[in-house]
Amino acid sequence: MVMKCVLSAEHQQKHYPEHFLVNGIPEPNPEKPVRVDMLIDGAKKAGMEIVEPVNYGLGPVLRVHDERYIDFFEYAYKRWSYIDGAAPAVTPNIHPTNRDGEYPKSVVAQAGYHMTDASCPISEDTWESALWSAWSAVHAAELVLGGEDAAYALCRPPGHHAAADMAGGFCYLNNNAIATAHLMQKYKSVAILDVDLHHGNGTQNIFYLRSDVLTLSIHADPARFYPFFWGYASETGDGAGAGYNVNYPLPRGSGDEPFLEALDNSLERIKDFAPEALVIALGLDAYEGDPFAGLAITTNGFHNIGTRIGNAFDLPTVIVQEGGYPCDELGDNLAAFISGFRHRLV
Repeated sequence: MVMKCVLSAEHQQKHYPEHFLVNGIPEPNPEKPVRVDMLIDGAKKAGMEIVEPVNYGLGPVLRVHDERYIDFFEYAYKRWSYIDGAAPAVTPNIHPTNRDGEYPKSVVAQAGYHMTDASCPISEDTWESALWSAWSAVHAAELVLGGEDAAYALCRPPGHHAAADMAGGFCYLNNNAIATAHLMQKYKSVAILDVDLHHGNGTQNIFYLRSDVLTLSIHADPARFYPFFWGYASETGDGAGAGYNVNYPLPRGSGDEPFLEALDNSLERIKDFAPEALVIALGLDAYEGDPFAGLAITTNGFHNIGTRIGNAFDLPTVIVQEGGYPCDELGDNLAAFISGFRHRLV
């Protein structure tokens, strides 16, 4: 069976705030529209069929995200543009130390309330692109619900740093959480395996109190790396979700061997959980040549990651694109992962 790659390039490439803050300095934004072209190239190399999502409305998004946050996000740029002399993209300059107080009316204050950092600026096209990115994830989940063994959502912008009511780290809508919620119309339990360079703090936030979704993340140690405040091994879930969140922080610069060891441990934990479906949050920014230079996974390493996941399970699977930034090997790394994973499908 040919695996499908779902995206609407026309809509998902529109979003591009050109700068984000790094150490207080505006730097060029690496989450560029050209990522889509590079990943499409990789999808074609892996033999995938490119298909377009449809408009699913806000229903699937509101299963995951707070309605007040969605209302802010949809209209934030328009409201921001009324501010005389404001920056070209919504970027917070104040954050509450306590989010339990009154909700402010100012878009400046609401930006600080709903945006965890300055690496998720909202430009004129961000809402449209993020919504179609989420619909790509929903469409991939719909294909799996319809009987396909696996589908790949080429989501851009990415999503795993987006919490229920907060954006962060280039992420606005949590695509893998939205796909998971869509799958749970049929499946009673889902495991989310995040193999991005950065911890999937938004996904952790959304499911931290639940026992029907097991969340696992393999990532660079956050002690001195984004997202800093989340991603530690001590974070294991709370309430009904106690024991259902698993983090594998790796030392900076770790290569294939330690990553694969953590992956093997995560696969055993998933087997113990025995989910009915699987969502893979596929970051390719752990690559040794990625601009963020946090880990050192090789192209062959991505092939091995895909192979081990494919060998471990025969589960309905949605693969959701997360990070992975422009470098010559980006498409090859996607093709390597997919070719390793999809051998179970042929």
